[in-house]
Amino acid sequence: MTGVADADLEIGSAQRRTVRVLVLTQAVGAVGITIGIATASLLARDLSGSEALSGLAQTSQVLGAAVISFLLAPLMARRGRRTGLMTGYVVGAGGGLTAVLAGVVGSMPLLLVGALMLGAATSANNAARYAATDLATDANRARSLSMVVWATTIGAVAGPNLTGPAGALADRIGIPELTGPFAIGAIGMLSAAVVVGLLLRPDPLLLAQRAARPAGVLAAPRTGSSWSRTVETVRARPQLGYAIAGLALTHATMIGVMTMTPIHMEHGGSGLEVIGIVISVHVLGMFAFSPFVGMLADGFGRPPVLGAGGATLLLALLLCASSPTGMSWQVTLGLFLLGLGWSLSMVASSTMVAEHAPIEVRTDVQGVSDLVMGMTAAVAGALAGLIVGQAGYPALALVSLVLVVGVLGCALRAAAPTRRVA
Repeated sequence: MTGVADADLEIGSAQRRTVRVLVLTQAVGAVGITIGIATASLLARDLSGSEALSGLAQTSQVLGAAVISFLLAPLMARRGRRTGLMTGYVVGAGGGLTAVLAGVVGSMPLLLVGALMLGAATSANNAARYAATDLATDANRARSLSMVVWATTIGAVAGPNLTGPAGALADRIGIPELTGPFAIGAIGMLSAAVVVGLLLRPDPLLLAQRAARPAGVLAAPRTGSSWSRTVETVRARPQLGYAIAGLALTHATMIGVMTMTPIHMEHGGSGLEVIGIVISVHVLGMFAFSPFVGMLADGFGRPPVLGAGGATLLLALLLCASSPTGMSWQVTLGLFLLGLGWSLSMVASSTMVAEHAPIEVRTDVQGVSDLVMGMTAAVAGALAGLIVGQAGYPALALVSLVLVVGVLGCALRAAAPTRRVA
């Protein structure tokens, strides 16, 4: 009994340390990921010469996050969260520098390559939220995840507000104004890699894997692909499928509308500073209330909170659809609620993904989940530019209502009693 108690104390202590380190990592890394949000679509428009293609930079970043999340999954299964997170942040920093080079030489294809690489940092941030749950219990899993999501507030709110100063810095050092945020972002992502490499010890996933195996028993060899293992798990645990679908539809809704908001505002004469403020309000909604969302998900259950997120997204889209070009209270409040609805749905569905994925296929399921989430959002981002180019921003918001209906449907199905297979 003493040995069991000592093991529980070790895991509890490691869990608290893991959350603290990941909170610091997210605070630093989020600057790198979000600082370019307000300028990515503008830079893509200038390099391509077409507003219809302005969403491709953000779409490429989302696509990169999806594919790289899938590729990082087997790496983390073998080497742990620390190696996977460091890899993601370093590749993302390289993407930021590539985006700067694209602006200097005026190359749209190079910008898309940089954006794809930037997606690796998003993959790392996504994996970090799951890393917070590796050693958590059923009673605090959502809160552990949400604390790491909340930490993103520090860097994410600061990031878009650094858009103006970053542009001024770019002018002073002789690079295009719109590339300044990507240069500063690369520094943030490299800093996050250093924090993870030095402080994330013991590795939470490797410790959880050892704790799940009887003493002296070696890990079973992995067979099949990550995709096949995930499909088998979803068949055995239907709620996992609803969680993955709800997460994907939520993220697609947010990415599609958020990506085109700077274009909508610029059409009305808004400058980078004003656009940065609105994006910061949006990011505040995404992350600032996460601890409260985690408490709700732990206290009232994951499906009800997923449903509340869908309802909030519905209201957000109606406000965005009614917003005039430029700065307005409708687009400001709409973007805030878009972020809050994303937070509610993301925390709830991510927690369901974490708790329904067995330890032996945990990174497989999470990697596939983020792949599906990212691919869905990438398609939404690509279509968003076309819709705005042809019919305008309000039409984009109204079309996105279809996705929100899907989120509400997933919440209802996830709440229905299902037989959970061990």
